[in-house]
Amino acid sequence: METGTATLAPTRAHARHVASDIDCDAFVRDIYEQYGPLLVRYAARLLDGDWHRAEDVLQETAARAWKHARFLSARGEHIRPWLFTVARNLVIDHHRARRVRPLDLMPVEDLDTSWDGTESTITSHAVLEAMGELKEQHRTVIRLMYYLECSVAQAAEHLGIPPGTVKSRAFYAVRALRKALERQGVLGM
Repeated sequence: METGTATLAPTRAHARHVASDIDCDAFVRDIYEQYGPLLVRYAARLLDGDWHRAEDVLQETAARAWKHARFLSARGEHIRPWLFTVARNLVIDHHRARRVRPLDLMPVEDLDTSWDGTESTITSHAVLEAMGELKEQHRTVIRLMYYLECSVAQAAEHLGIPPGTVKSRAFYAVRALRKALERQGVLGM
């Protein structure tokens, strides 16, 4: 019976862990009070005035400080550079992520509801059919210049022909594609 009550009683290590968590919470509270406004202004300046994102940066900085509270609390006054470095790195990460995913979500009201994906799909299918009617050299030039967005010089290098020949083939290829689309009824005559 005594062994059962002994295991239910908190150990000294557990008591120290609870006390240290309370110390960590107080540490984070102090960070918000002392450095919160400064960090938000700093992050907002780096984020071109986006105060909401700057507040997110402050929260993430405080969360990281909380994770390292035992290490940082011993540093005393030297915590400020660490906090500003973390905030700066978070802003850099935000900018990098925006470069990778540049599109923001937009409200439904701003969407163009007149766009119909069906028409676009049918047009794409018609263009592919018309491409099948072209000569191989015309298809190749259109693929290089319009689908792969190669420059005239890049297409010329790839095909091993002069740039003037690429321009000429592209002109005649587009003209032949237009005629094929007119025959299909996609383009008006």
